[in-house]
Amino acid sequence: MSKKKNEFLRSVKDRVETIQDMDKSKKIMAGGVIGVVALAAIIGTSVIGRNARNAASNTTIAVETTTTQEQVKAAQVMPMEKEGNEFPSLDIAIETEAPRPELLEEGVQHSYIAKVQERLMELGFMEHDEPTNYFGNVTRSAVMIFQRQNGLAQDGIIGPSTLPLLMDANAKHYAAKLGDVGEDVKRIQTRMYELGYLASADLITGTYDEKTQEGALKLQQINSLSEDGKVGSETMNLLYSDEIKANTLSLGEHSEVVQAIQNRLSELGYLTTSPDGTYGNDTELAVRVFQSKNDLVVDGYLGPSTRAVILSSEAKANGLRLGDQNEQVERLQSLLAKAGYLNDSNATGYFGEITETALKRFQSNNGLSADGRAGAQTFAKLNSGNVNGPSRNDTGRNNRGGGGDSSGGSSGGSSGGSYSGSVGSMISIASSKIGSPYVWGAKGSNSFDCSGFVYWVLKQMGVGQSYLTSSGWRNPGRYTRISSFSDIQAGDIVVVSGHVGIAAGGGEVIDASSSRGRVKRSSMSGWWRNNFIVAWRIF
Repeated sequence: MSKKKNEFLRSVKDRVETIQDMDKSKKIMAGGVIGVVALAAIIGTSVIGRNARNAASNTTIAVETTTTQEQVKAAQVMPMEKEGNEFPSLDIAIETEAPRPELLEEGVQHSYIAKVQERLMELGFMEHDEPTNYFGNVTRSAVMIFQRQNGLAQDGIIGPSTLPLLMDANAKHYAAKLGDVGEDVKRIQTRMYELGYLASADLITGTYDEKTQEGALKLQQINSLSEDGKVGSETMNLLYSDEIKANTLSLGEHSEVVQAIQNRLSELGYLTTSPDGTYGNDTELAVRVFQSKNDLVVDGYLGPSTRAVILSSEAKANGLRLGDQNEQVERLQSLLAKAGYLNDSNATGYFGEITETALKRFQSNNGLSADGRAGAQTFAKLNSGNVNGPSRNDTGRNNRGGGGDSSGGSSGGSSGGSYSGSVGSMISIASSKIGSPYVWGAKGSNSFDCSGFVYWVLKQMGVGQSYLTSSGWRNPGRYTRISSFSDIQAGDIVVVSGHVGIAAGGGEVIDASSSRGRVKRSSMSGWWRNNFIVAWRIF
């Protein structure tokens, strides 16, 4: 073999060995180097084919050339990317939600959190609301109560020990019991005190002690519930319902205590009949109206907290006015009719313009300030038996107006300005509190629950509506009922299962959301439609 041939073959061999070394270190460079080596191999084969003449030389060259071609062919296979892709990336971003975190805790946002909130609501650890994908403070508090009930560390974090128990088909429902400590226990104790099942305010400690257990047992006994001394979902639902029976002064009782309360209610303008020491229908009505105007739970019972407020100097006096609608208005109208200032047909229970005009004439003729409001002095005079009747100039006025005072339920503002403001200002007032924190049982002005938010907004609008839970809003009895979800308008109070909000127009709603932990404005989504019960038109 000539010297020239040997040098050429050695050069080809060196190039092949270089390629082998690069392959071993995973640094293969496709393209140029391989092309050069392949070309060199082809040229070498051509030169050898032209110049080699002996069999030994041809055999040697053929073996070496075959090896070279096989290695070149192997080197031409497309290399793998470092990520393991068979083909080069195309730089196309595909958005997918990250897997569910192992730990769900405050501040985390993930679609699975909505399922967690739904489950907490279903089990009674969280107030019903539209679920969200955000894990906020309210959710954390609910998780801690769930953990307390299941003997877990109360860290408010849903991890491997909490999640299986929460999602288990046989998961425990909410129940406060002996030894439990928390804000939920304090709320229960406060309500039990109001109903007379706890003897004094100093027992409201936030710790479910033996006194609280005794009170719960007594409550269950009087209300025909299963007597286990725990406050579970059945007992909790009853605590704020109209069906609850209090362990206190109630309808039918007769005592000096009742007489003293009646005297005070009369002074404040709530009792429209003479005090007689018997807790009758008039007294129960007076207590309900008092509770409504003094930010108490409206149940008609004289519990410790209601008695304390009635007898305090902070008690707000009554004053029936334009736009009110209840049995006390009907009583006022009957007294005005008896005195000759109003036609009996106008005693509708709604305080409209005709009633206001008649009242002003009565006040003017009987030495009272003619402000058109029925307070303590007005009722005292009407019940005194020493009433000046209408003057000659007034004769016949009480019969004008045909059908009398119509109900203000249909439009509110159409009855001579029954409410201050309008739907626009109502939405503006509600919007001013967007972002305020959600706090169970709060009525404002800087924190709210869903019912407290509606109560506060209506109060700012001059609407004399008492605090009602979402259950109470199912039938408040004074506004226009909207039975179809598609008929909801801005300013309507929207009631869904376990929740209430204010329609903001444009398919949106403003509400104090437990799942979001704040007052928010959002789309009135399918959740609202699916859980819709009724809406009430205020204006």
